[in-house]
Amino acid sequence: MTTIGFFAIAVFGLGALSVVTDADIITVPATGQAPGIVGMIVAVAVFAGLLWLALRLAHPRFRSVWAISIATALAHLLAAGTGAIFVSGEFINALAVMGELVTGGASIVILVTAAIAAWAGVALRRTHAKRPRWPWERDDLDEN
Repeated sequence: MTTIGFFAIAVFGLGALSVVTDADIITVPATGQAPGIVGMIVAVAVFAGLLWLALRLAHPRFRSVWAISIATALAHLLAAGTGAIFVSGEFINALAVMGELVTGGASIVILVTAAIAAWAGVALRRTHAKRPRWPWERDDLDEN
C-alpha cells in the first residue's frame, strides 16, 4: 500500500512542481521521457525493497525512514542519469539531467515523498494495522 502511495504522491508532486515552476522536469535536448520513466521505475523498486527490509523486524524503527528516503532519491537520480546515457549516448547529457533534477527540485520531491510513504509504512507496521473489514466479516460480533 505504501509503495503505491509513494508512486502516486511522487507523480502528483512532480506534476505540481512542473505546474508551479511552469517548466518541464527534464528539459535536456535529445533525452525524451526515458530518463524520467527509468528513474521512477528504479525509485519505486528501491523504495519497495528497502521498506520491505525495514518492515521485516517485529518492531521497525522510524530511523529507517531516513535511509529509505535518501536511498530512493539517490537511486532515482542515478537511474535517470543512466537512462539519459542510453538514450542520448552522451555522458554530458546524463550529467545535465542529473543536475536539472537536483537544481529543479525534483530530487527534493522524491526525497520528501519517500520519507512520507516510508513513515506511513513503518507506522502501519508498528500499530499492527489490518485491512478494513465489514461488520459481517468480524469474528467477534456483538450480540444485542
